[in-house]
Amino acid sequence: MIKYYFIGLIVLSVAILANIIATKLGLKTWYDFLNSIGNGSSLKLLDYLWLFAVYPLILGLSTKLGIMVWDKLF
Repeated sequence: MIKYYFIGLIVLSVAILANIIATKLGLKTWYDFLNSIGNGSSLKLLDYLWLFAVYPLILGLSTKLGIMVWDKLF
């Protein structure tokens, strides 16, 4: 159980960093996306690519990173 908690912390840390970077680059985050549903604002193609392709890939890779770090440390 501690292993999964550790991996979750890695994923959470990477997700926070990815959201900070996305905001600095002017990309929409999931929070922005969900808020745009109600108010009718539109997203750019790059925002959709970020949210539905790049961001999930980054989170998946961060899971792999967490597993690799766990295996090296323990």
